[in-house]
Amino acid sequence: MPKSSAKIRQVLLLWALALAISAALAAAGQRWPEPLPLRDAPIWALLLLPSLVMVALLLGRWSLPTGPESALSGQERESEQSIQEQG
Repeated sequence: MPKSSAKIRQVLLLWALALAISAALAAAGQRWPEPLPLRDAPIWALLLLPSLVMVALLLGRWSLPTGPESALSGQERESEQSIQEQG
């Protein structure tokens, strides 16, 4: 039961956060009823920067095998060693 109550608590916390953001946006709409002026640079930045940051993070953490031995999985290396020991 503790796992389900923790998940319910997480869902309720996320729901409360969404409700608070919605209330803040509604209050901002009441305070400033005029629409925001649209400018190209901030719009493109908001559209592209999160994706570019995510790509940079993924590429920074991505590592490729360096040699032919590292391309083999652990099981393949073990079976290759056992074949060499038998022969």
